[in-house]
Amino acid sequence: MDNTQTLTDQYPQVKEMMAKKPIFWKNPDYGKSADLPFSKEEIFDAVARWDRFAPFIEAAFPETANMHGIIESPLIRLDKMKQLFNQDHQTAIAGSLFLKADSQLPISGSIKSRGGIYEVLKFAEHVALTKGNLKPTDNYAILRSPKYKQLFAQYGVMVASTGNLALSVGIAASTFGFKTTVYMSRDAKEWKKAKLRANGVNVVELDTDFSSVIPKAREAAAKDDQIHFIDDEGSRDLFIGYAVAGVRLKKQLDDLNIKVDQNHPVVVYLPAGVGGSPSGVTFGLKTIIGENIHAIFCEPTHVPSVTLGMMTKLNNEISVFDIGLDGKTAADGLAGGRPSRIAGKVMRTLLFGSTTFQDPTIYKYEAQLMDTEHITVEPSAAAGFTAIERAITEVPDFNSENATHIVWATGGSMMPESERRVDHAKGEALLKS
Repeated sequence: MDNTQTLTDQYPQVKEMMAKKPIFWKNPDYGKSADLPFSKEEIFDAVARWDRFAPFIEAAFPETANMHGIIESPLIRLDKMKQLFNQDHQTAIAGSLFLKADSQLPISGSIKSRGGIYEVLKFAEHVALTKGNLKPTDNYAILRSPKYKQLFAQYGVMVASTGNLALSVGIAASTFGFKTTVYMSRDAKEWKKAKLRANGVNVVELDTDFSSVIPKAREAAAKDDQIHFIDDEGSRDLFIGYAVAGVRLKKQLDDLNIKVDQNHPVVVYLPAGVGGSPSGVTFGLKTIIGENIHAIFCEPTHVPSVTLGMMTKLNNEISVFDIGLDGKTAADGLAGGRPSRIAGKVMRTLLFGSTTFQDPTIYKYEAQLMDTEHITVEPSAAAGFTAIERAITEVPDFNSENATHIVWATGGSMMPESERRVDHAKGEALLKS
C-alpha cells in the first residue's frame, strides 16, 4: 500500500500493528449471514474419504494402528496449566481449559496432518481411480502394492512451506511413491528439512520470505502437467481437510459431556500463518457444532497477515510488508506475510476476532505447559495461550464458569530433543526475568 495514512485513518488499529503492539480485534461482521463457497456435504465427503483410506494409513503408518488408520488428536483437560495461568494473570479463567493436541497427530505431528495429508490422499485416489483400476469399494491397502507404487511414481507432488505443511505433504506423498518436491523459505527449521530429505523428498531452499516462495513453487509446478501443486494460499482440498476437525471435535465434546449452547460457550484459540488451516478448522467447527463455538486467531505482532487482511477487508491483496513490518518471528509456522486467498473471504462472518502476540510470550507458555502438564509443543503451537486473557477481559460472556476454552496446539511432537531443550530453556529464562 502506498498510503498507509489512509489505512490508519480508516482502521486505527493498523497504527498499533505498525508499531508491533499486541492487539485484540473483534470482527464487526461476525455472525452475519453469508453465502459460503463450501458446504457441509463437502466435509462429510472428506470424512468418507478418510475412512476409505484408513486401511492404507494403518498399514503404511504403524503408529496409527491403535486408531485403525484414523488420524486424530486428543482433547486434553489442563487443570494444572489453568491453575498456574490464574496465578499469573489479573483476569482468571472461570471456565475449563483444554488443549486440542494436534501437536500429537500421527505422521507429521501437526495440524497440517489434516489438510496436507488429506489433499495427498485425494490426489492419490484420483490417480488410482482414473489411471489404475481402483474402485471406491476396494480395500485401499491395495495402494501399497508395487503396481500402484509404479503408477504413482509417474506423478509428482509439490508444495511450498515453512515447515509443517511440508512435513505432512512430503511424508505422505513420498510414502505413496510420488516424486515429491518441497520449496522452503529461510524461516524453515533445519530439522524439518533433514526429516524430509530422510524420507526421500527433494527440498529446494530459497533465501527469501515465505510469501515469495509460493509463487516460485507454483510456477515450477505449472511447467509439468504430471505434477500436483498443493497451494497453501488457495487450495479447496486443504481447506476441507482441515474442516473435518469439526466432526471429530464434536464427538470429543459429546464424549466429555461438554455442553455447547448460549449459556455454555466454547472458545477456540487457533494460531494463524497464512490462515488456511485455522480457517478450515473454523469453518468445520461453525458448520458442524454451530453458533455457540467461537474462534479467535492468534498471530505474531511482526506477521499479523490474516488480521491485517480481514480488518482492512483487503484480504490477500495486502501484505504485512505493505505497512512496514518485517515478517520475522520465532513462530516459523506463522511466518506468512500475505494471507490465504480463502481465509479472509470465508472467515468474514465466521471468525469472532483475532489477537497478536510478541514472540517471547510463546516461549513462556511453552515452558509452563511442559512444567505443569508435561506436554511438549513447538513455540508457535503455544500461541493460543496468549489470547485467553484478552478474550475473557474484552468479552465477559466468555468468562463464565460454564465456558470452555480450547487452545489448539498446532505442532511439536516431531521436534528433536535438542530443539525442545533449547526452547524450554528460553521459556524458563524469560519466566525468571
